[in-house]
Amino acid sequence: MKKILFFIICCFILTGCVQKAYKQTVIYTLKVPAREEIKSVGIRGNDKPLSWEQDTELKKINDSDLYQVKVTFVTGYKFTEVKFTINGEYELQNMPNRRVEFKNSGITHYNAVFNQP
Repeated sequence: MKKILFFIICCFILTGCVQKAYKQTVIYTLKVPAREEIKSVGIRGNDKPLSWEQDTELKKINDSDLYQVKVTFVTGYKFTEVKFTINGEYELQNMPNRRVEFKNSGITHYNAVFNQP
């Protein structure tokens, strides 16, 4: 009987420690000041589906200087960290990452200007 009780208590403790994950969608909109030869605009970050090793591409909005991507995370965290790239080169060199706080609604709009904190 003690073994069964011990097993039940262990199961309760182990499952009680798991942080609940929520779906969080962020719509990133980036303004890119005029530059010569932009081949790609991307975003990199801490949490999947983003990574620090490769860009997730932002698409140009019409003929404007705005680029956009929609990213959905499944996370228990209230925020994520990102940096944007142009032609594979990071913005904000030697500066902290951008911290994106998730909205309680599950949909966050994040607007930024490249290389401006």
